Amino acid sequence: MTLADNAATDLTGIEQLRALIEHDAQPPICRTMEFALVSIEEGRAVFAGTPTHNVYNPIGSVHGGYAATLLDSACGCAVHSLLKADQAYTTLELKVSYLRAITTETGEVTAEATVIKMGGRAAFTEARLTDARGNLLATATSTLLVIQR
Repeated sequence: MTLADNAATDLTGIEQLRALIEHDAQPPICRTMEFALVSIEEGRAVFAGTPTHNVYNPIGSVHGGYAATLLDSACGCAVHSLLKADQAYTTLELKVSYLRAITTETGEVTAEATVIKMGGRAAFTEARLTDARGNLLATATSTLLVIQR
């Protein structure tokens, strides 16, 4: 089961995402980067992952793209949770602030995003990336375009 499978149905966004969690059918990006959608509510999404050396950059720490991808995924799915069956979305803008370095010793990290405003054509979100001790690692804000299928 993938989101594409659900797209042809009459499922709302939150129904699609709940089905993914229920069937442990994570999108391919989650398998590639070893993180998962772990919680979904209306207007809120949570992803978690434990970075490995596979996402290291040349200077010996987790590449900023790993954090950005987690935050973007959380922001997108928070919006996805509010979509009607005939709607889709795409990220227009993502701003990430990196506050602490991430390494394999950081352990599991969690990205939590909430929708700040859901309009007819645009949605605005904010997200936080934390470690298991609650240390803030990165933050993000995102603007997403809401489109009709």
